[in-house]
Amino acid sequence: MAKGLTADDLRTQPEAELVTKLKEAKEELFNLRFQAATGQLETHGRLREVKREIARIYTVMRERELGIVEFAEEPVEESTDE
Repeated sequence: MAKGLTADDLRTQPEAELVTKLKEAKEELFNLRFQAATGQLETHGRLREVKREIARIYTVMRERELGIVEFAEEPVEESTDE
């Protein structure tokens, strides 16, 4: 998963950004399925990757809905200048 999204990355994103990423991933999945049906798809692994990205986005959104995980901004690293 070199190019894909991780759940930790998604948890640091606001809800609007998640919705945007979900929409983009669904559009990409549609295009990949269309290419597969017409025999033009070269990377079949990308289908699986996009499906998993969609599932990750839905999981993070559901965690927030249930209150399991709150929106977590990226942690601020404190400098220890001594």
